[in-house]
Amino acid sequence: MEVVPSIVLSGFFQVRLVDVIDILLVAILLFAFYRMVKGTAAINIFFGLLSIYLVWKVVTALDMDLLGEILGAFISVGFIALIVVFQPEIRRFLLIVGTPRLLKDRRRLFTWMLHGDRKDNLDVDKITKACMEMGNTRTGALIVCAKLNELQSFSDTGVMLDALISEPMIQNIFYKNNPLHDGAIIILKNRIKAARCVLPITKNRDFPADYGLRHRAAAGITEISDAVAIIVSEQTGEIAYSKKGEIFTRITPANLKNFLEEEFN
Repeated sequence: MEVVPSIVLSGFFQVRLVDVIDILLVAILLFAFYRMVKGTAAINIFFGLLSIYLVWKVVTALDMDLLGEILGAFISVGFIALIVVFQPEIRRFLLIVGTPRLLKDRRRLFTWMLHGDRKDNLDVDKITKACMEMGNTRTGALIVCAKLNELQSFSDTGVMLDALISEPMIQNIFYKNNPLHDGAIIILKNRIKAARCVLPITKNRDFPADYGLRHRAAAGITEISDAVAIIVSEQTGEIAYSKKGEIFTRITPANLKNFLEEEFN
Protein backbone atom coordinates (compact mmCIF):
# COMPACT_ATOMS: atom_id res chain seq x y z
CA MET A 1 0.00 0.00 0.00
CA GLU A 2 1.39 3.39 -1.04
CA VAL A 3 1.96 5.87 1.75
CA VAL A 4 1.38 9.55 1.00
CA PRO A 5 4.16 11.75 2.45
CA SER A 6 2.94 13.81 5.36
CA ILE A 7 4.12 16.22 8.00
CA VAL A 8 2.96 16.00 11.62
CA LEU A 9 2.88 19.34 13.42
CA SER A 10 3.17 19.27 17.23
CA GLY A 11 1.21 16.03 17.33
CA PHE A 12 -1.99 18.01 16.81
CA PHE A 13 -2.83 17.64 13.12
CA GLN A 14 -1.35 16.05 10.04
CA VAL A 15 -0.57 17.86 6.81
CA ARG A 16 0.01 15.76 3.73
CA LEU A 17 2.23 16.84 0.89
CA VAL A 18 -0.83 16.71 -1.34
CA ASP A 19 -2.55 19.22 0.96
CA VAL A 20 0.37 21.64 0.64
CA ILE A 21 0.30 21.35 -3.17
CA ASP A 22 -3.47 21.82 -3.14
CA ILE A 23 -3.22 25.01 -1.10
CA LEU A 24 -0.43 26.39 -3.30
CA LEU A 25 -2.38 25.73 -6.50
CA VAL A 26 -5.52 27.40 -5.12
CA ALA A 27 -3.45 30.38 -3.98
CA ILE A 28 -1.87 30.71 -7.44
CA LEU A 29 -5.28 30.55 -9.15
CA LEU A 30 -6.75 33.18 -6.82
CA PHE A 31 -3.74 35.43 -7.28
CA ALA A 32 -3.85 35.09 -11.08
CA PHE A 33 -7.57 35.86 -11.08
CA TYR A 34 -6.99 38.89 -8.86
CA ARG A 35 -4.32 40.17 -11.25
CA MET A 36 -6.79 39.95 -14.12
CA VAL A 37 -9.62 41.84 -12.43
CA LYS A 38 -7.60 44.39 -10.46
CA GLY A 39 -8.42 47.95 -11.32
CA THR A 40 -11.90 47.03 -12.56
CA ALA A 41 -15.35 47.15 -11.00
CA ALA A 42 -15.24 43.34 -10.97
CA ILE A 43 -12.70 43.34 -8.13
CA ASN A 44 -15.35 44.74 -5.74
CA ILE A 45 -17.77 41.99 -6.77
CA PHE A 46 -15.02 39.41 -6.26
CA PHE A 47 -14.30 40.57 -2.70
CA GLY A 48 -18.03 40.76 -1.98
CA LEU A 49 -18.58 37.14 -3.04
CA LEU A 50 -15.50 36.05 -1.11
CA SER A 51 -16.83 37.78 2.02
CA ILE A 52 -20.20 36.03 1.71
CA TYR A 53 -18.45 32.67 1.29
CA LEU A 54 -16.35 33.21 4.43
CA VAL A 55 -19.42 34.25 6.43
CA TRP A 56 -21.22 31.13 5.21
CA LYS A 57 -18.35 28.95 6.42
CA VAL A 58 -18.39 30.61 9.85
CA VAL A 59 -22.18 30.30 10.10
CA THR A 60 -22.00 26.61 9.14
CA ALA A 61 -19.28 25.95 11.74
CA LEU A 62 -21.47 27.58 14.42
CA ASP A 63 -24.46 25.38 13.45
CA MET A 64 -26.67 28.38 12.63
CA ASP A 65 -29.01 26.34 10.45
CA LEU A 66 -31.44 28.99 9.18
CA LEU A 67 -28.84 31.54 8.14
CA GLY A 68 -26.64 28.74 6.82
CA GLU A 69 -29.48 27.51 4.58
CA ILE A 70 -30.05 31.00 3.18
CA LEU A 71 -26.38 31.69 2.48
CA GLY A 72 -25.90 28.18 1.10
CA ALA A 73 -28.74 28.65 -1.38
CA PHE A 74 -27.33 32.03 -2.39
CA ILE A 75 -23.88 30.58 -3.00
CA SER A 76 -25.19 27.61 -5.01
CA VAL A 77 -27.16 29.92 -7.30
CA GLY A 78 -24.40 32.52 -7.17
CA PHE A 79 -22.05 30.22 -9.07
CA ILE A 80 -24.10 30.75 -12.22
CA ALA A 81 -24.22 34.49 -11.57
CA LEU A 82 -20.46 34.43 -11.11
CA ILE A 83 -19.99 33.07 -14.64
CA VAL A 84 -22.25 35.78 -16.06
CA VAL A 85 -20.63 38.65 -14.13
CA PHE A 86 -17.05 37.58 -14.85
CA GLN A 87 -17.65 36.43 -18.43
CA PRO A 88 -15.03 38.79 -19.97
CA GLU A 89 -12.41 37.84 -17.37
CA ILE A 90 -13.10 34.10 -17.69
CA ARG A 91 -12.88 34.38 -21.48
CA ARG A 92 -9.56 36.20 -21.21
CA PHE A 93 -8.23 33.61 -18.74
CA LEU A 94 -9.16 30.73 -21.07
CA LEU A 95 -7.54 32.50 -24.01
CA ILE A 96 -4.33 32.93 -22.03
CA VAL A 97 -4.31 29.31 -20.89
CA GLY A 98 -5.00 28.06 -24.41
CA THR A 99 -2.26 30.10 -26.03
CA PRO A 100 0.80 27.95 -26.86
CA ARG A 101 3.03 30.97 -26.34
CA LEU A 102 2.25 30.84 -22.62
CA LEU A 103 4.18 27.59 -22.28
CA LYS A 104 7.13 28.97 -24.24
CA ASP A 105 7.27 32.25 -22.34
CA ARG A 106 7.70 30.75 -18.88
CA ARG A 107 10.31 33.27 -17.77
CA ARG A 108 8.05 36.22 -18.45
CA LEU A 109 5.14 34.47 -16.72
CA PHE A 110 7.11 33.80 -13.51
CA THR A 111 8.49 37.37 -13.53
CA TRP A 112 4.93 38.68 -13.76
CA MET A 113 3.77 36.41 -10.94
CA LEU A 114 6.63 37.35 -8.60
CA HIS A 115 7.19 41.03 -9.30
CA GLY A 116 3.99 42.18 -10.94
CA ASP A 117 3.81 45.17 -13.21
CA ARG A 118 6.54 47.76 -12.90
CA LYS A 119 5.31 51.30 -12.59
CA ASP A 120 6.54 53.64 -15.29
CA ASN A 121 6.13 57.37 -14.86
CA LEU A 122 3.97 58.95 -17.52
CA ASP A 123 5.36 61.55 -19.93
CA VAL A 124 2.92 64.14 -18.67
CA ASP A 125 4.52 67.10 -20.44
CA LYS A 126 4.32 65.49 -23.88
CA ILE A 127 0.68 64.51 -23.46
CA THR A 128 -0.23 67.94 -22.09
CA LYS A 129 1.50 69.80 -24.91
CA ALA A 130 -0.07 67.55 -27.53
CA CYS A 131 -3.54 68.19 -26.08
CA MET A 132 -2.88 71.94 -25.99
CA GLU A 133 -1.82 71.97 -29.66
CA MET A 134 -4.81 69.85 -30.70
CA GLY A 135 -7.09 72.17 -28.75
CA ASN A 136 -5.67 75.16 -30.60
CA THR A 137 -6.33 73.51 -33.96
CA ARG A 138 -9.64 71.98 -32.82
CA THR A 139 -8.46 68.46 -33.51
CA GLY A 140 -10.71 65.97 -31.74
CA ALA A 141 -8.90 63.42 -29.58
CA LEU A 142 -9.58 60.73 -26.99
CA ILE A 143 -6.62 59.50 -24.92
CA VAL A 144 -6.97 56.75 -22.32
CA CYS A 145 -4.19 56.30 -19.76
CA ALA A 146 -4.35 52.84 -18.19
CA LYS A 147 -3.27 51.98 -14.66
CA LEU A 148 -3.59 48.57 -13.01
CA ASN A 149 -6.17 47.38 -15.51
CA GLU A 150 -4.28 47.03 -18.78
CA LEU A 151 -7.49 47.27 -20.87
CA GLN A 152 -6.35 44.38 -23.06
CA SER A 153 -9.81 43.62 -24.43
CA PHE A 154 -10.18 47.22 -25.61
CA SER A 155 -6.66 47.42 -27.05
CA ASP A 156 -7.48 44.36 -29.13
CA THR A 157 -10.25 46.30 -30.90
CA GLY A 158 -7.74 48.77 -32.32
CA VAL A 159 -4.42 48.82 -34.16
CA MET A 160 -1.43 47.81 -32.05
CA LEU A 161 1.38 50.39 -32.08
CA ASP A 162 3.59 49.99 -28.98
CA ALA A 163 5.15 53.38 -29.74
CA LEU A 164 6.97 55.91 -27.61
CA ILE A 165 4.92 58.87 -26.47
CA SER A 166 5.69 62.05 -28.36
CA GLU A 167 3.78 65.19 -29.29
CA PRO A 168 4.04 64.65 -33.08
CA MET A 169 2.97 61.01 -32.72
CA ILE A 170 -0.20 61.89 -30.79
CA GLN A 171 -1.07 64.77 -33.10
CA ASN A 172 -0.50 62.69 -36.24
CA ILE A 173 -2.71 59.88 -34.95
CA PHE A 174 -5.64 62.25 -34.45
CA TYR A 175 -5.09 64.25 -37.65
CA LYS A 176 -8.44 64.12 -39.43
CA ASN A 177 -7.07 62.53 -42.61
CA ASN A 178 -5.23 59.81 -40.70
CA PRO A 179 -7.07 56.46 -40.82
CA LEU A 180 -6.27 55.99 -37.11
CA HIS A 181 -7.94 59.18 -35.91
CA ASP A 182 -11.30 57.53 -35.16
CA GLY A 183 -11.58 55.94 -31.75
CA ALA A 184 -9.19 56.24 -28.82
CA ILE A 185 -5.54 55.64 -28.15
CA ILE A 186 -4.61 53.62 -25.09
CA ILE A 187 -1.42 54.48 -23.21
CA LEU A 188 0.05 51.79 -20.98
CA LYS A 189 3.37 51.87 -19.12
CA ASN A 190 4.35 55.13 -20.79
CA ARG A 191 3.86 53.78 -24.32
CA ILE A 192 1.09 54.20 -26.86
CA LYS A 193 -0.15 50.63 -26.89
CA ALA A 194 -2.90 50.90 -29.50
CA ALA A 195 -4.88 53.40 -31.58
CA ARG A 196 -8.36 53.43 -33.11
CA CYS A 197 -9.71 51.52 -30.09
CA VAL A 198 -13.43 51.08 -29.55
CA LEU A 199 -14.60 51.97 -26.04
CA PRO A 200 -17.89 51.33 -24.23
CA ILE A 201 -20.30 54.24 -23.88
CA THR A 202 -21.49 55.31 -20.45
CA LYS A 203 -24.74 53.79 -19.22
CA ASN A 204 -25.44 56.74 -16.94
CA ARG A 205 -28.92 58.02 -17.85
CA ASP A 206 -28.18 61.37 -16.21
CA PHE A 207 -25.21 62.01 -18.47
CA PRO A 208 -25.49 65.48 -20.08
CA ALA A 209 -27.15 65.23 -23.49
CA ASP A 210 -24.97 67.94 -25.05
CA TYR A 211 -21.79 65.83 -24.68
CA GLY A 212 -20.61 63.95 -27.76
CA LEU A 213 -19.48 60.38 -28.27
CA ARG A 214 -15.91 61.09 -27.14
CA HIS A 215 -17.13 62.30 -23.76
CA ARG A 216 -19.54 59.38 -23.45
CA ALA A 217 -16.81 56.88 -24.32
CA ALA A 218 -14.41 58.53 -21.86
CA ALA A 219 -16.99 58.24 -19.08
CA GLY A 220 -17.78 54.67 -20.12
CA ILE A 221 -14.21 53.37 -19.91
CA THR A 222 -13.54 55.11 -16.59
CA GLU A 223 -16.76 53.71 -15.11
CA ILE A 224 -15.56 50.12 -15.50
CA SER A 225 -11.82 50.56 -14.88
CA ASP A 226 -9.29 52.63 -12.95
CA ALA A 227 -8.09 54.36 -16.13
CA VAL A 228 -8.39 58.08 -16.78
CA ALA A 229 -9.38 59.56 -20.13
CA ILE A 230 -8.56 62.88 -21.78
CA ILE A 231 -10.86 64.46 -24.33
CA VAL A 232 -10.17 67.26 -26.79
CA SER A 233 -13.35 68.62 -28.34
CA GLU A 234 -13.41 68.89 -32.11
CA GLN A 235 -16.10 71.61 -32.00
CA THR A 236 -14.67 73.91 -29.34
CA GLY A 237 -11.07 72.76 -28.80
CA GLU A 238 -11.83 72.50 -25.08
CA ILE A 239 -9.89 69.98 -23.00
CA ALA A 240 -11.68 67.74 -20.53
CA TYR A 241 -10.84 64.61 -18.59
CA SER A 242 -12.79 61.76 -17.04
CA LYS A 243 -12.22 59.75 -13.87
CA LYS A 244 -14.57 57.18 -12.30
CA GLY A 245 -17.26 58.01 -14.82
CA GLU A 246 -17.25 61.76 -14.12
CA ILE A 247 -16.41 64.40 -16.72
CA PHE A 248 -14.39 67.48 -15.72
CA THR A 249 -14.55 70.23 -18.33
CA ARG A 250 -12.89 73.57 -19.05
CA ILE A 251 -9.50 72.18 -18.13
CA THR A 252 -6.41 74.28 -18.78
CA PRO A 253 -3.12 72.64 -19.81
CA ALA A 254 -1.77 73.44 -16.33
CA ASN A 255 -4.77 71.74 -14.70
CA LEU A 256 -4.32 68.70 -16.94
CA LYS A 257 -0.63 68.46 -16.11
CA ASN A 258 -1.27 68.62 -12.36
CA PHE A 259 -4.02 65.99 -12.63
CA LEU A 260 -1.87 63.54 -14.58
CA GLU A 261 1.09 64.03 -12.26
CA GLU A 262 -1.09 63.25 -9.24
CA GLU A 263 -2.49 60.12 -10.93
CA PHE A 264 0.69 58.61 -12.37
CA ASN A 265 3.90 60.15 -11.02
